[in-house]
Amino acid sequence: MVARSPAGVEMRGPRQRLVEQLREKGVTDLAVLRAFELTPRHEFVPTGIRHRAYEDAALPIGNGQTISQPSVHGRSLQLLRLTGRERVLEIGTGSGYQTVLLSHLVDQVFSIERVAPLLDAARRQIAALDAKNVSLLMGDGTVGWREYAPYDAIIVSAASPDVPAPLVAQLADGGRLLVPVGGRDAQALVLVTRRGDGYDREELDAVRFVPLLGRHGWTP
Repeated sequence: MVARSPAGVEMRGPRQRLVEQLREKGVTDLAVLRAFELTPRHEFVPTGIRHRAYEDAALPIGNGQTISQPSVHGRSLQLLRLTGRERVLEIGTGSGYQTVLLSHLVDQVFSIERVAPLLDAARRQIAALDAKNVSLLMGDGTVGWREYAPYDAIIVSAASPDVPAPLVAQLADGGRLLVPVGGRDAQALVLVTRRGDGYDREELDAVRFVPLLGRHGWTP
């Protein structure tokens, strides 16, 4: 887990107000709240909508993709119960914002993105913020990243018709997988926890994510 100072002072006030909003909405994990305070969301959205960066709202980032609501990020990261020592796989790098949030929370982050322009932009921003514990891969996230498995946590940033089996197989014993599951227009967050050779599955909040495209997700 990296320990860095906030990236400059620009928009620090709005960032702190966002942290207070998240706390009011039930995000109580202090490490998660600190990650939001350290991570400048305005650096991950197009310049034309930077004035909206600290709203609790999903925003477009191009290529038909969005950056999720901060409260969705916060709730998801809190559900993973991270301690700082984990190896985490992220499916859907997107803008790189959640990737950097994770970099403050865990030991190693491995993140997969299928859209080349998004991955290139995220790579540049992650490097600019000096997140050295992040590894990126372009590819089909639904098949995971076997080279570095097993993972203590896997977080999927797009909606799948069901839990992708390869991701479940790449969980460590006791590991948690969080994925939105359902139709293309509405889903529920599903938390899968590995217990030896078995798995617990729990359905949580109603959510709405863009479709997860790939061999074990939706057909492009």
